[in-house]
Amino acid sequence: MIKSAAEIALMARAGALLAQVFDALGRLRLEGRSTLEINDLVERMIVDDLHARPASKGQYGFPYVLNASIDNVVCHGVPSSDDVLRSGQIVNLDITLEKDGYIADSSTTYLVGEVAYPARRLVEATYRAMWKGIAAVRPGARLGDIGHAIAHYAHAQGYSVVKEYCGHGIGRNMHEAPQVLHYGRPGTGLVLEEGMVFTIEPMLNQGKAAIRAHPDAWPVYTRDGKLSAQFEHTIAVTRTGVRVLTLRSGETPLCGVD
Repeated sequence: MIKSAAEIALMARAGALLAQVFDALGRLRLEGRSTLEINDLVERMIVDDLHARPASKGQYGFPYVLNASIDNVVCHGVPSSDDVLRSGQIVNLDITLEKDGYIADSSTTYLVGEVAYPARRLVEATYRAMWKGIAAVRPGARLGDIGHAIAHYAHAQGYSVVKEYCGHGIGRNMHEAPQVLHYGRPGTGLVLEEGMVFTIEPMLNQGKAAIRAHPDAWPVYTRDGKLSAQFEHTIAVTRTGVRVLTLRSGETPLCGVD
């Protein structure tokens, strides 16, 4: 669970490469592209340009390099040539990258074209909720502090928090201990220590938190059909606070980071 300084340096390298992928996606016109086309572009960039491995491909039998979750898809959206992005939609792209044996994991919810205010507000609140969780990370804090910070903010904005999916430890394996819930009570749960590395990836719903899954588990939808958004960073607990390993170029942290 605890990573050495050398291991965190390798994870930071993977995180920096993954950030380059998201930087490129941020410059890409998504409207009119299928999610499968985006998947293929990302795979070529990771493999050919960054000389890394798309860690999601083949994981749990998943044949693609990213999840593409549109509108009311909470997570695990499957890339398809039939899903051509239209103006007004939101889409979460969740990508993992492995370099030199260590994995970084991150996601962003994008606005496609002209998006109505309620959807834009949800996306902005979800991004801020993630940062509320990151701001709670420091040695001696507890996992419950992270979940409480996220859920307290989300509920104050009028949104619900999906409880079935959570952040996770990460390193040589995509999913390691601990599980990082996006709800909880402050002062409870595992005590955070320097060297822990995990993801924080809240999923906020416009309506109720209830979800429904496709029979093959991909994808997962909001039960009431309302919108869902997600953001994710991989972070490391430092001696004095937190370091975001997947921070994008030009991204301004909404809390103090090391």
